[in-house]
Amino acid sequence: MGMYLDSQIAYSLYKSEVQKPYFIDKTKMLEELLPLVSGGNNFICITRPRRFGKTTAASMIGAFFSDAKDSADIFDSLAIAKAAEYQKYRNQSHVIYIDFSEMDDACDSYEDYISNIKELLCEDLQRAYPRVEFRKEKGSPAEDLKRINLETGDRFVFVLDEWDAVFHMSFVTEVDRRKYLTFLKTLLKGKAYVSLVYMTGILPIAKYSSGSELNMFLEYSMASQARFSEYFGFTEEEVDELYARYCRKVMERRVTREGLRIWYDGYYTKTGKRLYNPRSIVVALENNQLGSYWTSAGPYDEIFYYIEHNIADIRDALALLISGETVKADVQEYAATAMKLTTRDEIFSAMVVYGFLSCNQGRVSIPNRELMLRFSEMLKREPKLGYVYCLAKESERMLQATRALDTKTIAEILSHVHDSEVPLWDYNRESELTAIVNLAYLSARDEYDIQREDRSGKGYVDFIFYPRYDRHADCIIVELKVDHSAGEAVEQIKQKNYAARFRGKLAEETGYTGRILAVGIAYDRKTKEHTCEIEVLE
Repeated sequence: MGMYLDSQIAYSLYKSEVQKPYFIDKTKMLEELLPLVSGGNNFICITRPRRFGKTTAASMIGAFFSDAKDSADIFDSLAIAKAAEYQKYRNQSHVIYIDFSEMDDACDSYEDYISNIKELLCEDLQRAYPRVEFRKEKGSPAEDLKRINLETGDRFVFVLDEWDAVFHMSFVTEVDRRKYLTFLKTLLKGKAYVSLVYMTGILPIAKYSSGSELNMFLEYSMASQARFSEYFGFTEEEVDELYARYCRKVMERRVTREGLRIWYDGYYTKTGKRLYNPRSIVVALENNQLGSYWTSAGPYDEIFYYIEHNIADIRDALALLISGETVKADVQEYAATAMKLTTRDEIFSAMVVYGFLSCNQGRVSIPNRELMLRFSEMLKREPKLGYVYCLAKESERMLQATRALDTKTIAEILSHVHDSEVPLWDYNRESELTAIVNLAYLSARDEYDIQREDRSGKGYVDFIFYPRYDRHADCIIVELKVDHSAGEAVEQIKQKNYAARFRGKLAEETGYTGRILAVGIAYDRKTKEHTCEIEVLE
């Protein structure tokens, strides 16, 4: 057993995952890999955002194929055990498992980093094959593996996790990056000793490579390929299963199934199947609390750097996205791979790859509340976003004015921003007024669960604000009108009984006891004026 060759690390990691209370069986993926291992010289690269299960899948593959330790105690009870060739392939391969994000804490240069990997791998190979004659001074992993294959015929499964981690290391230079790509090419490309290379990363290979170095890989991203999609992220059925476990396990439950959908749903496979953020689902159930568990500081800073430097193309689209609208985008893998993002579509493509946006049928959207909070944070600190930033900063005053029934201030806030910096649109559609109003109430999301186009009474209301923590707080219903009066909007709220959500049996169940405010907001395209009316409903 070595550090990289036939190590028991993958077995230990995956066994610990299987024993967790909210484990989901994704071993059907292994069945798709069996013929690839048999055929030899196959290369797969899975690119996904952080915390979407890449490392769990990598440890699963290592534990299943490696002959280092019998893993029947793990896999006999999982879905892969039903495969016809389960016994034929389980623990029958030599596996080289490397997590490229790991490095010695004293490492401060690329040479230290890569030399350590090369030396440890060579030590493993030479220890495992004592009868093979290796060069002692100038050998390399590629040369040692070639000698092994020539003398024994053995081939290897490579599991390379977080292969692109080196590109985010502070000490790595552009020259070092080219050396690293050459190392991988020399180790893997066109080698008879390769059975299968399974590699994971965040961004596509072309982000870092000219394409020729690692062009033997078939890449599978969330945006471009349907294959393997269901193995990264949780499906509706899997979240149902996890929530059922949670209900059996936790007596005082503070998480609802609908809450999981609102907070963590919203991603899509290439075929349109919905997916949930897996890490956030598990942490929310373990903590018995919904919240933002997204952790991705590096890509977050990089993406919003490009937003900041391309305000003209992205600003109005951001306003629509944050209002809950979808925006048309040509999301292409090539766009996200460029070293510089210069167009709106390129920025959107990168945001899809990083997991900040989801893409479905040619349109992008902010997938869920967890990510909406990230965007809200960004809005409040980016003055260059112009009217979008102004509305976000004014949003606390907007909520205060609503509670105070101060219709004049509400109209002034909307009119001031609109008049001082007219957006590219002029409220030609109600969705554009919706975007502005949604931004104007941005701060209200801290206290309210704000639903768009929610079913209530005899129709669908534009906005309904459910108090999130204080059941005695004001309940707010907002209806919008273009070229109609604010009074008509209030009348529609009353006539269609939108307040039903806060009355009767539902109110008794939820405990809402505060005032119900009917808020009508209107814009007249001829006079260019915003008006507002508010009525306290009995």
